[in-house]
Amino acid sequence: MMLAGKRVLITGGGTGTGADLARGFAEAGAEVVVTGRRAEPLEQVAGALNGARAIIADVTDEASVAAMFAAAGPCDIVIANAGASDSAPLGRVTMDHWNAMLAVNLTGTFLTFREGLRQMPGWGRLIAIASTAGLKGYGYVAPYAAAKHGVVGLVRSVAQEVAKKPVTVNALCPGFLDTEMTERSIANIMAKTGKDRAFALGALTATNPQGRLVQPAEVTAAALWLCGPGSDAMNGQSIAIAGGEV
Repeated sequence: MMLAGKRVLITGGGTGTGADLARGFAEAGAEVVVTGRRAEPLEQVAGALNGARAIIADVTDEASVAAMFAAAGPCDIVIANAGASDSAPLGRVTMDHWNAMLAVNLTGTFLTFREGLRQMPGWGRLIAIASTAGLKGYGYVAPYAAAKHGVVGLVRSVAQEVAKKPVTVNALCPGFLDTEMTERSIANIMAKTGKDRAFALGALTATNPQGRLVQPAEVTAAALWLCGPGSDAMNGQSIAIAGGEV
């Protein structure tokens, strides 16, 4: 219960890594607030956790993010987890595709961090769930990788601003995760190549020297460590959780 008395807000908290983060932080004693655009998964996650709350919000909308924090109350820990991915060769990337990837993955993190820092009561942690795509390149996901590189730059810059405060800012950069988002990527590979699921999964796990998908619980464990004793000097870091890929 090392986080008893702390409030954590997790964007994109209804599914995948966000839902796992919610469970892990609740087990550590934190008061959990999960946010997202769809009520049903958020309410399912919050309903299973003692004292957790669900708030509908769109991280790409400035007013919605401000209302999200007003409803949540002062948060000690803010985890910008909401994100989306899509793939296309650069020549087929439309402006709508480009803008959508930047809006949710980069602007959403910026708005969440900015408002989160404004209302942070004292000691605090800002954590972005980025990606190995923020540390290297992948073909066919240029807008997504550009957005995640932007998140890494945002984290490094904000860390300089808060360094004299009891606040740290860090990014966690997992490889391909065992989540719904990766399942959509697998389905996309299958549709475009005509190959089976084993082939599609193998194409993704081949990037990880351990030959597997990263588990959401591994991201949660790292996030909890960044909020625990002895983590105060961890600031402005982009921590790869990827089996040695980067």
